[in-house]
Amino acid sequence: MTATIPSEVIGDDREEAGPAAAAPSRWTRGHVPGEIGVWILVLGDMLVFAVLFGVFLVARSEDPAVFAASREELTQGFGAVNVVVLLTSSLLVALAVRSMRRGARAPAARMFVGAAACAAVFLTIKGIEYADKVAGGHDPGTNDFFMYFFILTGIHAAHVVLGMVALVVLWRIALRATAKPGDQRAVEVGATFWHMVDLLWVVLFPLLYLAS
Repeated sequence: MTATIPSEVIGDDREEAGPAAAAPSRWTRGHVPGEIGVWILVLGDMLVFAVLFGVFLVARSEDPAVFAASREELTQGFGAVNVVVLLTSSLLVALAVRSMRRGARAPAARMFVGAAACAAVFLTIKGIEYADKVAGGHDPGTNDFFMYFFILTGIHAAHVVLGMVALVVLWRIALRATAKPGDQRAVEVGATFWHMVDLLWVVLFPLLYLAS
């Protein structure tokens, strides 16, 4: 007896596969998520951040007293809460991708909305933190520590904005009643980028807020 596979599970893989519709689903066969291009982007982006982290560490080693004193001016609570917020968003995105694989598009859409909401919370907290620092007399011109603080967190915040836009796109994809060719690939690309954004903050938080 041959089991019938629900069409929503097969989804747009059948459309992408064309004549080779009998081939294993992209969701179920082993493959590198997303596109090679996005992995080149991710690795390149992480390489740039690695260089910036190295420059920061060198600068800190040359003026440890100023960096240690400046770090004490940061509010660890802001950074720690944002770690939790972004890890939550990553979990939601992972669950959303799993739901898409199962053809459960409505739950996936809700989880993408939740992840985008987490991104908005992160940016709001970051804005409050920036305002607090500037009000306290700490801006990029104060010293090298705060210059790197605003540069590193500012670049990361720009990535969060891009990631939030990607999450909104994924939400719209998940809302479609019918899958289209490329949906699965787009979901994997967006999820990969978002996980990179989260990973960068997990590294930035101890580097800026904890390590002396």
